[in-house]
Amino acid sequence: RFLRTRRGRSSSAASLLLAAPRAREVMSTDASARQFMSSLVAGGVAGTSADVALFPIDTVKTRLQSAQGFWRSGGFRGIYRGLSAAAAGSAPGSAIFFGSYTLVTGELKRLSPTTPDPIVHMSAATCGGVVAAVVRVPTEVVKQRVQAGLYRHGTEAVAGIVRTEGYGGLWRGYLSTLAREIPFSLVQFPLYEFLKTSYSDVKGAPPKPWEAALVGSVAGAIAAGITTPLDLAKTRIMLSNDPNMGTVTMLRQIYREEGFMRLFSGISPRVTWISIGGFIFFGSFEATKVFTLRLLADRELASTARTAHQQQRDGPAARFARGELAQ
Repeated sequence: RFLRTRRGRSSSAASLLLAAPRAREVMSTDASARQFMSSLVAGGVAGTSADVALFPIDTVKTRLQSAQGFWRSGGFRGIYRGLSAAAAGSAPGSAIFFGSYTLVTGELKRLSPTTPDPIVHMSAATCGGVVAAVVRVPTEVVKQRVQAGLYRHGTEAVAGIVRTEGYGGLWRGYLSTLAREIPFSLVQFPLYEFLKTSYSDVKGAPPKPWEAALVGSVAGAIAAGITTPLDLAKTRIMLSNDPNMGTVTMLRQIYREEGFMRLFSGISPRVTWISIGGFIFFGSFEATKVFTLRLLADRELASTARTAHQQQRDGPAARFARGELAQ
């Protein structure tokens, strides 16, 4: 009996040792899935919250950058025009961006653990921006044309753009959007991650959502100021009817015809909008992500507990009858 007990324990120990790598792999996969899902949900909530809350400032910025001028584009009238288009694109665009960002960050750290964190975050932000722009650009085109007073509402804008420019007109400015979004992300996200990590090291604990929101506000304001000329070029291209206009050509044209300072037109509302937006965006993102991760973990724990309870209630005889135990 003693020998049978020893052999049984040895066999169980060996089984546990063999199963350990697989268990770690499953746990790692589950953790990655939770991170990915929480990023999708948190990104959608954060993007919608920031864009809707700060839409009037974005309208003022667009009209300041319009070639028609601020007052001819509508001034302070109808500052909520185009809100429906912005809201429609905010959730999916931000969800896709953060889902891609989280996925690429995890894969790069797994495949190349020695790669410096700034390179990882810049690469992940670039990939996220390229994918998310496919959704963001059409809504941005519609939103800005309504904001500039070229159309009364989003439905009319979509119909007019498709009628005069074809469906490709909805993606006008895609490359100029990337020319703005990628440099912006290359500055904002590595700076955000660096400031958040530095603050965490000083504090000795992970930052709370409102603390991460402050960090995001600072990072966003710096990135917004640096990339204002690129944002101006993107706005002008989206408002134009010239399909051949590129970012560099537009910047040269503005500089030649309107002067150097015009390249930073709209910098005040842009920095204000993105710094406040960064606070709302990253605060909402971190709070929603923490809540979603906790919810997913609780559901997984409850599922595991139910499975264990079921197995304990059934006993070896019932499991043997179902074929779950080898004969």
